Amino acid sequence: MSTPDPIAIKTWLLDLQSRIVLALETIDGKPFLRDTWERPEGGGGISRLIEEGNVFERGGVNFSHVTGTSLPPSAMAARPELAGRAWEAMGVSLVLHPRNPYAPTVHMNVRFFEATAEGKEPVWWFGGGMDLTPYYGVEADARHFHRVCHDALAPYGEDLHPRFKKWCDEYFYLKHRKEPRGVGGIFFDDFNETGFEQSFAMVRDVGNGFLDAYLPIVQARKDQAYGERERDFQAYRRGRYVEFNLVWDRGTLFGLQSGGRTEAILMSMPPIVKWRYDWHPEAGSREAALYSDFLVHRDWLAP
Repeated sequence: MSTPDPIAIKTWLLDLQSRIVLALETIDGKPFLRDTWERPEGGGGISRLIEEGNVFERGGVNFSHVTGTSLPPSAMAARPELAGRAWEAMGVSLVLHPRNPYAPTVHMNVRFFEATAEGKEPVWWFGGGMDLTPYYGVEADARHFHRVCHDALAPYGEDLHPRFKKWCDEYFYLKHRKEPRGVGGIFFDDFNETGFEQSFAMVRDVGNGFLDAYLPIVQARKDQAYGERERDFQAYRRGRYVEFNLVWDRGTLFGLQSGGRTEAILMSMPPIVKWRYDWHPEAGSREAALYSDFLVHRDWLAP
């Protein structure tokens, strides 16, 4: 197994962040704020944020590279063998909340982790993926998103997409509501089984595929006409996004427990959210179709 190259990974992650922000600024017409931060315990990052944009009501494309000498409790519970090791974690994470209810929210993350100790082999892995959360589902959009995810993984083995698609379905699931967060995509963690060079190449293809997966969808939906009904339903469904990120998301917990920048970690939260007690959509409505046709585990690539 080849030795990891954190410098090469960091260089690519910073370039990925820049390329994605540039593409999003071109669509929105408003520049992203740049906020550089440092972490007292070690490391720091660059947050790129947009609020009240022309297309994106709120969004962030964040880079972080943090280091430490002991892992937070959430990580130690899962990997007790890492006790006593120095560690570093780096990645690019983004969440985009468009203003138009017909344009879906999207999340993407690619990351690298390494833990070292004198006289021992380093423990390292990659993680990442992307997933789509529509408010008004469009089958063509879901199929396109999943096709790009499939094609990014295909050169590295036909088994990867079904594995990572299933992992995504299981991970982005609100257990307390027995409901998927969206239409899924791909998700993977602790990945090093093909060696460093192949694993890094796969992660690059996933990250580089994000713009191909999402830009055509947001371009097609950003100017679609909508009214108060659609905005109200969007705000209600955004509540599910908040619930998942605060209750179930491991990345949010790791970031907060490891002393990451709170503003950057919580940039994933939508700006306007509503909750209602025991609300259900009207039968036969477009809102009901989201639940019956899209918030289900499907093979989106099936004919």
